[in-house]
Amino acid sequence: MAVIGELIKKAIDVYGLITSEPDPATAQREVLRHLITKARLTAFGKKHQFSDLLTSDDLVKAFQQAVPVHDYDKLYTDWWHYLLEGHQNVTWPGGQQYFALSSGTTSNSKAIPVTDDMLEAIRKSGIQQVMSLKNFDLPSDFFTKQILMLGSSTSLIEKDDHQEGEISGISAANLPAWFRTFYKPGIEIASIKDWDEKVRKIAQEAPTWDIGSLSGIPSWVEMMLKEIITYNRLSNIHEIWPNLHVYTTGGVAFEPYRKSLEKLFARPLTYIDTYLTSEGYLATQKRPDTSSMALILDNGIFFEFVPFTDENMDENGRVKPDARVLSLEEAEENTDYVLLISTVSGTWRYMIGDTVMITDKQRSEIKITGRTKHFLNVVGEQLSVFQMTQAMQKLQQQFDIEIQEFVVAAVRKDGEYINKWFIGSDRTADDQQVAAALDQALCEANKNYKVARSKSLKGVETEVIPVEHFYRWSEEYKKLGGQAKIPRVMKEEDFREFEQYIKALA
Repeated sequence: MAVIGELIKKAIDVYGLITSEPDPATAQREVLRHLITKARLTAFGKKHQFSDLLTSDDLVKAFQQAVPVHDYDKLYTDWWHYLLEGHQNVTWPGGQQYFALSSGTTSNSKAIPVTDDMLEAIRKSGIQQVMSLKNFDLPSDFFTKQILMLGSSTSLIEKDDHQEGEISGISAANLPAWFRTFYKPGIEIASIKDWDEKVRKIAQEAPTWDIGSLSGIPSWVEMMLKEIITYNRLSNIHEIWPNLHVYTTGGVAFEPYRKSLEKLFARPLTYIDTYLTSEGYLATQKRPDTSSMALILDNGIFFEFVPFTDENMDENGRVKPDARVLSLEEAEENTDYVLLISTVSGTWRYMIGDTVMITDKQRSEIKITGRTKHFLNVVGEQLSVFQMTQAMQKLQQQFDIEIQEFVVAAVRKDGEYINKWFIGSDRTADDQQVAAALDQALCEANKNYKVARSKSLKGVETEVIPVEHFYRWSEEYKKLGGQAKIPRVMKEEDFREFEQYIKALA
């Protein structure tokens, strides 16, 4: 098998030599032209005169002038509800076989179309990720090992003329035959809908597998590994998976989970971040000396960037009609942007809900900095999830605790606003000391927050609680496992309900 691994590694190296990274601006213009050309005879394409756009001297500007910015509600109300009713050629040619049920933190009811072209694009992006492994220092036999992908159930919901499920489940259900030799836990276990049952089955089968790579949301991967270790009476996971070298993460920031995860390993892994959403595979980390991800520029997704400022956003976190929108070519480094995408699934100038920062324009690398609706700015704090996560990392070091989850809201106390935090940790800490340290870290990181603390934001309170409380809440009110995420910011009403639930567990 080592010989086979060496051959595979050499093949990847050769592929990397004969392929080169595309010029970003050229690649994106070609993607946009392909999207408009293919969709020109759809109802959406006719409505927005796509055929005429193709004759424009500046296709990008013409496209931006002709097509408005959409969020999910607008696209669903105006167009996508026809797809769910069985109509064809609405926003993309043909009918609709799959819908991805969004597992994001802002809604539990989104149904995103996933076309055959998108499934093919996701597969191609996966190949790009595999090819980028040549940049990481991995042993040859790694390429013969199995890959454990912890995602949602592959047992999809059958509707009249389509199937529904989370994007990880849809993707796993459509894996190419050659890949299933490497894929674990296998379709049978992956189809189990109950999280606890699925994890128990994985724990039972784990000693028979030779896993080289893990992928999944950190919190659920950690819970799975703990169950495997407990069930099989291990000290760490490398006792049964000695060839485990890579963890491919995504969906949420990884750093808050690094310390607790590494307690489950005999040695640190190679960590690779990815950006796979219900709307498509947007970016992947391609080199080891950064945690940023390279946008996938030549594979069915056209990117646009809206500066994340009060001038461009309304009070509901939506992009204003007159907002300034930039192409990748025009965008700058180290600026928060709202990300818009147009894709081979018939999303058009779609506000995906994430904010990103370009960290290396030459390489088209980005970091996810937060969510447009998970940006705390009730009384002028203007805190991004990225800044919150950085503050949590400081707390981990200062108090020698592991912080895997947290949630915050601006709530009223004695007629004044305070920021109230629940912090999920493996150990207790003095809440007043944690609150003071958190307040100081945020003041140092964000001048707007510091000003708010001197005026309208009258206090900061924290409660350090067992991280399991977050997961019990997720199981009861959202969904446990798979691609489900814990929100970082809540509205006051939702936060009060969460607070009551947590107090009932005490």
